[in-house]
Amino acid sequence: MPTYKAPLRDMSFLLYDLFDYETHLKGLTGCEEFTPDLIDSILEESAKFAENELLPINQPGDKGCVWDNGDVKTPAGYKQAYEKYLDSGWATLTAETEYGGQYFPSSIGVPITEMMKSACMPFGMYTGLTHGAVSSIVAHSNQEQKDKYLPNMISGKWAGTMCLTEPHCGTDLGMLKTKAELNADGSYSITGTKIFITGGEHDLTENIVHLVLARLSDAPQGTKGISLFIVPKIQVGDDGSLGERNNVSCGSIEHKMGINGSATCVMNFDGSRGFLIGEANAGLKYMFTMMNLARVYTGMQGLSLGEISYQNARTYAKDRLQMRSLTGPKNPDQPADPIIVHPDVRRMLLTQKVFAEGSRALALFSGMQYDIQTRSQNEESRKEAEDLVGFLTPICKAFMTETGFESVNLGMQVFGGHGYIKEWGMEQFVRDCRISMLYEGTTGIQALDLLGRKVLMSQGQALRNFTKIVHKFCKAVQDDEQMKRYVEPLNQLNEEWGDLTMKIGMLAMKNRDEVGSASVDFLMYSGYIILGYLWARMAKVAQEKLADNPSDADFYRAKINKADFYFKRILPRTKTLADTMLSGADVLMDIPDEQFEF
Repeated sequence: MPTYKAPLRDMSFLLYDLFDYETHLKGLTGCEEFTPDLIDSILEESAKFAENELLPINQPGDKGCVWDNGDVKTPAGYKQAYEKYLDSGWATLTAETEYGGQYFPSSIGVPITEMMKSACMPFGMYTGLTHGAVSSIVAHSNQEQKDKYLPNMISGKWAGTMCLTEPHCGTDLGMLKTKAELNADGSYSITGTKIFITGGEHDLTENIVHLVLARLSDAPQGTKGISLFIVPKIQVGDDGSLGERNNVSCGSIEHKMGINGSATCVMNFDGSRGFLIGEANAGLKYMFTMMNLARVYTGMQGLSLGEISYQNARTYAKDRLQMRSLTGPKNPDQPADPIIVHPDVRRMLLTQKVFAEGSRALALFSGMQYDIQTRSQNEESRKEAEDLVGFLTPICKAFMTETGFESVNLGMQVFGGHGYIKEWGMEQFVRDCRISMLYEGTTGIQALDLLGRKVLMSQGQALRNFTKIVHKFCKAVQDDEQMKRYVEPLNQLNEEWGDLTMKIGMLAMKNRDEVGSASVDFLMYSGYIILGYLWARMAKVAQEKLADNPSDADFYRAKINKADFYFKRILPRTKTLADTMLSGADVLMDIPDEQFEF
């Protein structure tokens, strides 16, 4: 069975050394009294829960859920772990106090989510969707709906889902057919089938509150005619008590390549009683409140699985004896050297490591921007943070899952022939992580959102907001001799980033397919630069800490060495991407469809 130890030391480095989290908290409404000691104690308890309660159920839970005539049973140990999750207060941590929450900032959920998903990613998917549903209700529902549903959803007594996709349409939600008809009492009858619904049915909670996209009879066609409805599995009285079963049923669960402990359901709504959230035909906008959070947390699955895969690959590489070092025996008393002495094994481990630590910094940075967007008292700061969150969300989702999948593949490769043997657990990480690149919007969809909507439609402003941050950092450290090896390539790429964007924009004015042709390469290019900026910042802080002769000097030296590896072996990938994103749409689109047969 795989092992896991929460990376608390690295999390502490990010919080206090890199991002000055204590000052950050003081600038947020309702967070002034949260101290580092309190934050540390929460993270330590979260680590214990992940290591002791969730890790043991991960590998056995890979056998999957069981569907029986509409009921779904989660794997052994899930229900007990969920009860402990509730008893420990994890469900209420970041929710508003008005409905029973503890009102910690959203960013504290970032390291907690990472730990839980490293230990058991499928379990974490049940809780994550509830948080997303709560955020949509908080933002867009009326007071009556909030009072009726939020207390039990925030406490974790009830779960939540998001029901978007239908059998005939995936991301193209303008094609959805689920209908909503007004009832005499002001409620609606919802009729349709939704697929790929995470946690659509399970045995963890007494009720499940579905957020369902549907179309009113007089609604406009396309995405402008979509409304959002609350459709509970069990109907809820005005006093919050449970009543009769709604006409909501689970037709089946999907048999997947991974995340088997998470029930992926086909949900049938047969004249189900539902309640309109907000205004009619504004449902897609409301759902994006939920989807943006879901996309960031989905991106973190690449980080989480990359971390646990690295930890086990590192241990194996130190223990596994095979061949001799090319420069002579390193373990002369044994018949062979441990494989960690071989350059290619070290390449794989370091690639895993820099992606995990770089993505951890990106996830926390993004979470802190979300804090500012929602809880800063400064209006200008809120607007700047909102723009950054919009820009970073597709990168968090797609880049972190793409590099996370690369990482777990490398982890399996380190194990050699043992990597694809189930008992080691490495192949499960690969199967689980592969799915994260697909749902909540594929990499291609995220790339179109980034380049098409966020960058080009803003006339490049969204990109300039971030390149200014990078420029300001580089200018501040340009006279530091130790930083030149980071600043020079980072400055060059930061300038090239804007130039490439302008060139793509000019090409797109003549042929809009140029956006689709360049978008994935542009997203990955952007991700590598953003991680480069964060690694340069980490190197700068590590150098400063080393100058103080700390007791944990090895930790800071390792940070600098990993930054060097990133800049020498990973960041140069941008050179190829710069060429391919400008290679033109014609190489893709001028090929006749019939030639795909040959």
